Amino acid sequence: MAVKKQSNVRATAQSIRSPKDDLNQQIIRLLQQDGRMAFSEIAQQLNVSEGTIRNRVSGLRDNNMLRIVAMSDPVATEYTTDAMIGLNVAVGVTPRQVAERLEKNPRVVFILWVAGRYDLIIELVSDDGNALKEFLEQEIHASDDIGNADVMPGLKNFKNQFLLKQGVNQ
Repeated sequence: MAVKKQSNVRATAQSIRSPKDDLNQQIIRLLQQDGRMAFSEIAQQLNVSEGTIRNRVSGLRDNNMLRIVAMSDPVATEYTTDAMIGLNVAVGVTPRQVAERLEKNPRVVFILWVAGRYDLIIELVSDDGNALKEFLEQEIHASDDIGNADVMPGLKNFKNQFLLKQGVNQ
């Protein structure tokens, strides 16, 4: 009997730290809607104790499976510059080297190493209308590590899964 109780305790401890646990998924969904939601409110909505919520969130955070951070909403910000840029790196240069250089630029919000036509896809956003021109002149055309760049200025954003105001309840 003691062995069975010990394995139940171990299973409970595992689920507290697992992002795949159903209760953890429900907690995460609520925190995605409002990262400042009180544990008492989450507990009430999920019909569990506040202590359970506190323990679950703490376990997920302690195991680096959950981070609660502030994010700006790109729709609310209304960037004047939004562009996707397909990059081919120069011969003898790795995509990682270019990505590490470009990630230091605060206007670059997305870098993805891809297979196919390009080596990297990056996204550039800014409130400054001249930002794209300046970025291309300084970071792309003046750099020996870029072989080719295909610039695709954004015209209208129809969907972005990272937007804070859309898709959370769907």
